[in-house]
Amino acid sequence: MTCGKIIKRKMSGLRIVFHEYRLLDVTTNLLAQQVGDGSIIKRFDKTHPPIKQANVVCPHFLELKWAYGCPFDCAWCYLKGTFRFLPTRTRPVIKDYKKIELHTRRFLSEVITPEILNTGEIADSLMWENSSKPFSKFIIPMFEEQDKHKILFVTKSDNIKNLLEINPHNQAIMSFSFNADEVAKRWERGAPPVNRRIEAGRKLSQAGYEVRIRIDPMVPVPKWKTHYTNLIDQIFTNFIPTRITLGSLRGLQSTINGAADKSWQKYLKENSNWGKKVEFNTRHEMYATIIDQLKQSYAYKEVALCKETLAMWAKLGMDYRKIKCNCVW
Repeated sequence: MTCGKIIKRKMSGLRIVFHEYRLLDVTTNLLAQQVGDGSIIKRFDKTHPPIKQANVVCPHFLELKWAYGCPFDCAWCYLKGTFRFLPTRTRPVIKDYKKIELHTRRFLSEVITPEILNTGEIADSLMWENSSKPFSKFIIPMFEEQDKHKILFVTKSDNIKNLLEINPHNQAIMSFSFNADEVAKRWERGAPPVNRRIEAGRKLSQAGYEVRIRIDPMVPVPKWKTHYTNLIDQIFTNFIPTRITLGSLRGLQSTINGAADKSWQKYLKENSNWGKKVEFNTRHEMYATIIDQLKQSYAYKEVALCKETLAMWAKLGMDYRKIKCNCVW
């Protein structure tokens, strides 16, 4: 996306800023850029429009920044770099619920174009579910008061007790991050085992939630084909996700600098404008293997890539202008 003119609307003391964005499909639209000071609701628009083959494709999306940090300890977590200068580092910090509600209600009542608000870009969306005021029970009812915008939960947690108690939940989308067992056991320390995350996805899908999944970051460990094809079979034995987004291991320099366990860096062979990546041909083979398995075994085609290059989209015969990845409609 690129942005053009800026329009500011002050509504009852809380300003909503709109930008005219040029979208990946080359159309333009006037979209909300932020609410108030942007500390709660703001559009993620750090990626430039892809022009060269090496450019990364990432459609801009809205964040609902209710908190930051994560209780899990994934070795490659970019939050370790992002929050390296904070005294709390990646320890979960929850923002003021009153401010969250004020900004969210203003957005829901005033923004016309349907949007998905991502609650898991700088936090695990379910990390506060054991508190006396779980975030899910606070935020989902707010979204259920309207039928235009949706809220996206992104998580590695299996703590879904509260979600199963919430009805209705038509405006909520659940997105689970999965990985191959061997990879998760080695580098996703502290997160629930993958089979428990899949079971959580199954229960929410049966309860009527839209459930998306991310398989990211894929890592070319020994016997990776077996590990990742087994993961797909395990997922589809339990439920059918509405959307699958694939991504491979990558690391911004700040992430690499902030990592305590750097053993995963040996798989990063290529530089890009979004950090270091797994070598192109290996990434392509991983993606193609899973995409072919999904088509051949499950007649499934709702697949997109996360922060991949124009060259990769073209190599796989996929149209990035029609992207339907985890964070957008």
